[in-house]
Amino acid sequence: METSSTNNDTFRGSPRRNSSILSASNLIQAPISTLLEYSGLFRPRPTSPTHEASETATLVSTGSDDSPNGGGGEVAIRIIGNAEQDDVESDITGAAQTTEGLGSSSAGTGEGASTGESVGGDAAASRDSPYQRYDIQQAARWIEQILPFSLLLLVVFIRQHLQGFFVAIWIAAVMFKSNDIMKKQTALKGERQISALIGISVAFATHVVGVYWWFRKDDLLYPLIMFPPKSIPPFWHAIFIIVVNDTLVRQASMILKSFLLMYYKNSRGRNYRKQGQLLTLVEYLMLLYRSLLPTPVWYRFFLNKDYGSLFSSLMTGLYLTFKLTSVVEKVQSFFTALKSLSRKEVHYGSYATTEQVNAAGDLCAICQEKMHTPILLRCKHMFCEDCVSEWFERERTCPLCRALVKPADLKSFGDGSTSLFFQIF
Repeated sequence: METSSTNNDTFRGSPRRNSSILSASNLIQAPISTLLEYSGLFRPRPTSPTHEASETATLVSTGSDDSPNGGGGEVAIRIIGNAEQDDVESDITGAAQTTEGLGSSSAGTGEGASTGESVGGDAAASRDSPYQRYDIQQAARWIEQILPFSLLLLVVFIRQHLQGFFVAIWIAAVMFKSNDIMKKQTALKGERQISALIGISVAFATHVVGVYWWFRKDDLLYPLIMFPPKSIPPFWHAIFIIVVNDTLVRQASMILKSFLLMYYKNSRGRNYRKQGQLLTLVEYLMLLYRSLLPTPVWYRFFLNKDYGSLFSSLMTGLYLTFKLTSVVEKVQSFFTALKSLSRKEVHYGSYATTEQVNAAGDLCAICQEKMHTPILLRCKHMFCEDCVSEWFERERTCPLCRALVKPADLKSFGDGSTSLFFQIF
């Protein structure tokens, strides 16, 4: 009996069994149940009627010829299906331990009885687990039943708003690509070309103006100057207005960053650090403006008299209260970036003197060249200002000893990057 159980377990965990579970037909018919079965949460379903109808005869010996109750042993035969295999195995274990307890001495009889009771409790607990798995499996199959209808509704919804979906995906893809272009141009430093930056700025401006001209009748321009739309927008149209404005404002800020990169084309030392601070200031200014952009749209959306004056006024007041807390946070971040721009000293070290440079050696450990405007960090390591400024755009520790040097501050956008999170509310 142990041999057949071992063979069962071996077959159950074999690669052939797992590959049959993850077959294409199973994934198409019941994707959620198939994945749960493959992960081991569910018992694999029978693959054929013969396998489903197969049964196992389990023999449990409850006595022996040497038992005190009589000379003849009793044998219980139970016909079970595959779904009860685990429960029977636990029952056999409990019965075996109880039998060993009955055949022991009088002192050991009490211990055997207590062991049998504990095993019986574990077996009862294990018998509860199939019911829990059954509930999860039923929920998974219910989801699988409504999934095709949900996909049909999604397709119809996309068809109804096909132009909006296409435009949103298009401008988002352009914005992500523009962000990569700006980061690469910023990393080029003195090697970037003015003509390339001019071409990038013209392309960005053309794209922004073109989108606004195409949707000139959709009330996209009013929220830009903090005016609510003329009419109450439906929910999905309000989302469309906010997403388009939020994305195009970010691309417009990249045009301003391109002009900054033109001005600081050959920046070194203090000018390079100033360039990073200005890029960060522009980004936090845009974050503040973007946090205000959805306000006129949602103000017009919530202030709908069709819901009743009291209800609409309450919803509008709650929204403006929640919005105020996020705007205050953005204002604080902007003023912090502005203060760091006006601060002339290096807040992660100081400019090194000639004696300090001679003592440390006139070679930067980052660029492996002669130091240009060396900076002495708080941990007493020295680097070029350009190198260490670029390093601290991403890190807060010393490049050599990994000591914490730069204090916790605002996130820097000195690498020319733009925040990719959408400001919906």
